[in-house]
Amino acid sequence: MLNDFKILNQRIGLGQTVQLKMDIAQLSIGTKIEVPIIVSRGLKEGPCLLLIAGIHGDETNGIEIVRQIIASGINKPEKGTVICIPVLNVFGFLNKSREFPDGRDLNRAFPGSSKGSLASRFAFHLMNKVIPKVDYCIDYHTGGAQRFNYSQVRIDAKDEETLKLAKIFGSPYIVYSKNLEKTFRKSMANIGKKVILFEGGKSLNLDKTVTKVGVQGAINILHYLGMRDFYSKISKVTVENPPIIIKSSKWIRAKRSGMYRSYINVGQKVEKGVKLGSISDPFGDYETVFKNPQEGYVLNSNHSPIVNQGDAILHIGFE
Repeated sequence: MLNDFKILNQRIGLGQTVQLKMDIAQLSIGTKIEVPIIVSRGLKEGPCLLLIAGIHGDETNGIEIVRQIIASGINKPEKGTVICIPVLNVFGFLNKSREFPDGRDLNRAFPGSSKGSLASRFAFHLMNKVIPKVDYCIDYHTGGAQRFNYSQVRIDAKDEETLKLAKIFGSPYIVYSKNLEKTFRKSMANIGKKVILFEGGKSLNLDKTVTKVGVQGAINILHYLGMRDFYSKISKVTVENPPIIIKSSKWIRAKRSGMYRSYINVGQKVEKGVKLGSISDPFGDYETVFKNPQEGYVLNSNHSPIVNQGDAILHIGFE
């Protein structure tokens, strides 16, 4: 990496921290929508790490993790560069919505197009104006639609380097997950960038435990990459309790509509045959209990008290 570090047409010198604005679009009344990007460079050359959240505007817990990292100065390296984008989908954040105003999911619009939809243009600008500088990335997400994700890292099972990074990150679970087409993670992998996708919590919600895991993960990665000496803050939890690797998983879906109540906690191990929960009508005519078909770990739990037939209610992972 050259001393002449330039991003969004601005040169940033060694030891500088600068907040830039990625100006892509505007509201219908003409007000500009600018995406704040905080770039911090160490006094020495080194790798570039991107910490990004808010690809889905309602996934506030990821945004809070990156915010805390910036507020506490963790993003200021001794070596290399840290780029923080706390909220990419500013439209969705303002509207408390997952999607863009055009109804599209930004995380299905990559690598984007300069002449495509609004979401596609956002994806294009990120991939072409920021990503060329990036070597590694932690992409922070949460569960959607009242589905709570237990803290986990999702990676491609075939990428050994990313698996090593995931173990260093230190979340309780590492989940093998395919890189879906048109996602940010897939587009990054296509150009050789290493991405850890962190999932924790649920949309429009802040969880202190999830936030702590996400922040600690960034500290662990920064230390491992030699970007900053965090020896005194490195978590020892993963040494005593290494992450459980989930090689496959299955969603348990509601067989009928009604009021849903869970009998188990997200994150716990569940034996085969254990009662997972029940679904009833609101009038006291019936209550149907459902059991766990296979031993595994609860990765995600639906927190909605009302479900429809076919709704995903529990995500069970298997070693």
